[in-house]
Amino acid sequence: MRTTDTYLNFPGNTREAFEFYRSVFGGEFDGVLTYAELAGDGWNPPESDRDLIGHISLKISDNTYLMGSDVSTAQRDAFRMGTNMYVNLNAESEEEARRLFEGLAAGGRVEMDLTSTSWAALYGSLVDRFGVPWMVNLPHPR
Repeated sequence: MRTTDTYLNFPGNTREAFEFYRSVFGGEFDGVLTYAELAGDGWNPPESDRDLIGHISLKISDNTYLMGSDVSTAQRDAFRMGTNMYVNLNAESEEEARRLFEGLAAGGRVEMDLTSTSWAALYGSLVDRFGVPWMVNLPHPR
């Protein structure tokens, strides 16, 4: 099965958000391109968008990337952060689950504390300081 990568859009603060995510997950950016660097093939972004992040990619595990971009200034009025998605993280250990949950919760809002549930050894949900909803799961041992 092919892995699924999560793609996030932000209203102009993608670089700040991804620096925060890199501080939680570690790693290096695989690519960072502005709209100006993506221009070509008959597409030329407006001057107001040229310095915005057109694409950024952060490897957060062996098979998973977190990717994102800034929405264009023309799309900002209609843009609503986090209205239809969560990023679900399946941790490998209790220590990892707690580290990820606490790191992402810093400056954000906890919806459900990290706790034991019927479906997971640990589960919690939160909205980080950038408005992105996250679920952290530690599956029951098999």
